[in-house]
Amino acid sequence: MAIHPKYRNLLKALLYLCPALLILLIFRIFPILLSVRMSLYDWGMAGPRAFLGLGNYISVLKDPLFWKSLLNTLWYVLFEVPATLLLSLCIALLLNQRIRGLSIYRTIYYLPVVTSIVAVSVVWKWIFHPDRGVLNYLLSLIGISNIRWLQDPRGIFELIFGPTVAHWPYALRGPSIALCSLVLMGIWKALGYNIVIFLAGLQNIPQTYYEAARIDGASRFKTFWKITLPLLSPTTYYVLIMSSIAAFETFAQVWIMTGPPPGGPLHTTKVVMYYFYENAFELWRLGYGAAIAFIAFLIILGLTILQRVFLEKRVHYG
Repeated sequence: MAIHPKYRNLLKALLYLCPALLILLIFRIFPILLSVRMSLYDWGMAGPRAFLGLGNYISVLKDPLFWKSLLNTLWYVLFEVPATLLLSLCIALLLNQRIRGLSIYRTIYYLPVVTSIVAVSVVWKWIFHPDRGVLNYLLSLIGISNIRWLQDPRGIFELIFGPTVAHWPYALRGPSIALCSLVLMGIWKALGYNIVIFLAGLQNIPQTYYEAARIDGASRFKTFWKITLPLLSPTTYYVLIMSSIAAFETFAQVWIMTGPPPGGPLHTTKVVMYYFYENAFELWRLGYGAAIAFIAFLIILGLTILQRVFLEKRVHYG
């Protein structure tokens, strides 16, 4: 039987797409659907025990430790993302100049991106060691000593404004010194990727705009403010969204660098992704863990939509 050319082309297209669709179905769609089912059950290591409906979601939303881990995650995002954006833009501007050994500098800055997060976390754990760490040694040369980076649960505002802040609610004390240490490491790790993206954005700006600005006698700051920053806004917008999502998914450094137990001291470095892992794969509360993962997904989705609604209108696409 002859097949109509329209359906023959459709059949060919489906055959070509089959391998990719199969991989997508097995490794993406099926695990997501299974996770949705898990989140509706009391699901342990041996499988489902009882149907709970939205019970897991309600329990997560009533769990004070979940809210604490969410607050820690928000502090992490608020401190890490703007600092990474600003620093990577400044370094990209410097690397966009005609200086000798430029490719060497670019390679050095990109090295943290291709280095294993586990290896990096072990090295930074040593750097932050209170007695044998290189950071405390360097600070001791200028008279600053005895900072217990990964072991100090005090909020950063308590360190800045004094002990009266210790009586404030936990949410107002700021991120702990331990969480700030993780932020420092996160900034260092994320810089290389963002610098490469910003460099690509800078090199796409036509030189004719800068030549026109020079002829008009515009200062460097005005050129940056009126030309570079607006034309770089699509890149900045992309970096902001991707950095925010990546910061929300922070896990490995918490697991390797903090504790024992991980997430300490006093749960001040416990972020949402680690809390999900702890429930799902240490306590084997798979249904509860799946509910945490879906709530985290909805929060990230909501933040991304908010960024799109409020920031995309300021992006100049040319």
